[in-house]
Amino acid sequence: MMPPARDFYEILGLQRNASQEDIQRAYRKLARANHPDVNKDPEAEDRFKDISEAYSVLSDPKTRRRYDAFGPDFRQVPEDVDPETWARAKAGRAGAGRGRGGRDTSGFGEGFRGGFGEGIDIDDLLEGLFSGRTGGAGRTGPGWGPIPGADQEAEIELSVEDAYRGGQKTLTVGGRRIEVKIPAGVTDGQRIRLAGQGGRGGDGAPSGDLYLVVRVAPHPRYRVEGRDIHIRLPIAPWEGALGATVAVETPGGETKVKVPPGTSSGRRLRLRGRGMPSARAGAGDLFAEIQIMVPSHPTDEEKRLFEQLAAVSSFDPRRR
Repeated sequence: MMPPARDFYEILGLQRNASQEDIQRAYRKLARANHPDVNKDPEAEDRFKDISEAYSVLSDPKTRRRYDAFGPDFRQVPEDVDPETWARAKAGRAGAGRGRGGRDTSGFGEGFRGGFGEGIDIDDLLEGLFSGRTGGAGRTGPGWGPIPGADQEAEIELSVEDAYRGGQKTLTVGGRRIEVKIPAGVTDGQRIRLAGQGGRGGDGAPSGDLYLVVRVAPHPRYRVEGRDIHIRLPIAPWEGALGATVAVETPGGETKVKVPPGTSSGRRLRLRGRGMPSARAGAGDLFAEIQIMVPSHPTDEEKRLFEQLAAVSSFDPRRR
């Protein structure tokens, strides 16, 4: 006997009224803790597969509604079937046909028979529910005809550099290793569609699609907002006072930025088109925020020069 399917809510440690944000948080926490590359427990990979499958179903509102209505059978039930009718028909089929000699062995007695009509045959009922779904050739496979595979969803975490450059990556999704081409300039929350990589179809029906939701990981140097990239640009006091051309590290490589004379901390310099690239929407911009730094351990000569500047300068940064 096959063990009963585990409840997807139970796998993620959630109540059935959990919000989409709750589902996402639970998945990210459990997936990281049980990823085979991190957790060396022999059972971690199986747990990771269960967690990924549960998330792929519950994170899609449409698929979640079908799961709530039909439970483990949600992939086999055609779109226009009423949940209550399905539940009664399934219960009747499970209870019927186990006895011999023409006895009523449905386990429901007269109450069951009254629920569907006197003397109704469960096979006839199910045949009527799903008639016309197999091209007129009758029921196939387990009895419901070809069932298209469900679309699935999974998250993919990228560094800012990988999101900027794009390229080919090998991922493990639901225990499967797949190759995916990351478009250059993907942004946080963007979905990448992989046709035919979702749930498998039944009886020769096509598989569903897999949607990868991009999550751009926090970075110590870059902050990404949409397609714009923000960085802090440290400069020396004399560079801010006199102006300078300084090097800036960007996800696309090193570039030069001109600091105008009289630049103070907090000023933002805009580099057009140096943000996240996009063939359709146009590249974002890069904003470099100036941060004037002073030597933490100045030499004697540096101290002398600063003292000389303090003696001759009338500049008061606190006077407006």
